[in-house]
Amino acid sequence: EMYQIRGPPQLVSLESALERVAPSSSNTPLRWSPTILGGMVVTDRNGTPITLFDGAAYALSEINRMKREETCVLAAVASRTDEPTWAQKCMEWLIVHDGKTLVSCFDHVEIRQTDKCQHFKKLHRKTGIPYENMCFFDNEEWNIHSVAQLGVKCVHTPDGMTREAWREAIEMFDVT
Repeated sequence: EMYQIRGPPQLVSLESALERVAPSSSNTPLRWSPTILGGMVVTDRNGTPITLFDGAAYALSEINRMKREETCVLAAVASRTDEPTWAQKCMEWLIVHDGKTLVSCFDHVEIRQTDKCQHFKKLHRKTGIPYENMCFFDNEEWNIHSVAQLGVKCVHTPDGMTREAWREAIEMFDVT
C-alpha cells in the first residue's frame, strides 16, 4: 500500500536490503518482489521492501495470459495516493510472475488524489465499459461500498489481494 511507505522508492541491491533490516523477533523472513534488475529490490528511503501481494502478481500474470489467448479483458489501476510519482516508479520497477513490469500489465492507470468513485467514473468514460462489467479489489471496506454503488462488482480483500480473491472474481464473471 503506497500510504504505508516512507519516502520515495529506490532500487537497492538485495544484499544491501538484507543488511538494513534488523533481525525480527518473529523470525519472519524478509519478503521482496522481483524487479526489472536482477538482484535489486525496491525499498522506501528507510530500507523497507516494497512488495506486491502474491495474489496481485498472480492475477496480473493471469490477465496477461488471457490477453495472449485473445480473451477480451482489460486491466486498470484505481489508486488514491498523495504521491502518484512514487506509485508510477514502483510500477516501472516491479515485475509480476510472468516477468512483465507492473506498469505494462495495465491498459489504464488512474493514480490521483481523488476518491475511487472518481477513478471509476473516469475509467467508464474512457473505455465505455459498463460498470457492471468492471471488477474492483480493495482492502478498505468503505471503498468497496462506495464503488459498489456505481454497479461495479467488488471483492473485499482485507488482508491484501489473494489468489482466492482472484478466483472469486473469475467465478463472478464466468471466465476461464
